[in-house]
Amino acid sequence: MEAIEIRRTVELEDRHWWYRERRAILARELRRIGAPGAALDIGAAGGGNTRVLVEHGWDALVADFSETAVELARQRGLRAVHADARDLPLPDAGFDLVVAMDVLEHIEEDDAAARELVRVLRPGGRALISVPCDMALWSAHDVASGHVRRYTGDGLTALLTEAGLAIDRMWSWNVLLRPVVARRRRHTSGSDVVETSPLVNLALTAVITAERYLPVKSRPGVSLIVRAHRPR
Repeated sequence: MEAIEIRRTVELEDRHWWYRERRAILARELRRIGAPGAALDIGAAGGGNTRVLVEHGWDALVADFSETAVELARQRGLRAVHADARDLPLPDAGFDLVVAMDVLEHIEEDDAAARELVRVLRPGGRALISVPCDMALWSAHDVASGHVRRYTGDGLTALLTEAGLAIDRMWSWNVLLRPVVARRRRHTSGSDVVETSPLVNLALTAVITAERYLPVKSRPGVSLIVRAHRPR
């Protein structure tokens, strides 16, 4: 992500409906994992998700290609290193959990990044990964956000399993709002990471929160989320 996009994310993420719900998903998954350990947050973009890891007791490290992201993470009191996801300056099997939320779509050599993710994960360790899905939703938003691709479920499965992960669960996210997103993206001229009015933010929060309780996770959404592990 470009520095301006990262700074915009950091400015918005504490109150923006999309980022808040993504953090809620991460928190629920951390509760399922149980006892905390060492965690790596790849492409953390300032550490919004990393703070969730820390709040749940994880010894978390930010790794980001952007010096701006590293600087912002450190300003938030987080440990952070400048790193290329395709060649992490970190030891083998050093982490109990690796998080890569909306990262792989930015990397041409996503296979190299996936292999590195597995390399630094201890056998039996967990991975939480999210990506945008469906090239039918490709738009100026993706270009402005620095995306290289959007994924299919089969494509993401192949990428991660070939890298050495075993997928425990994959599900769609932002299903209910997909029609709204698709309509907006047809007319957008840039990133959707923008401030919304409090009323709109509240309404979108209500919709995305309702999705937690509805049987829609197998339907087409805007994103895919994966929980996986490195086999022992």
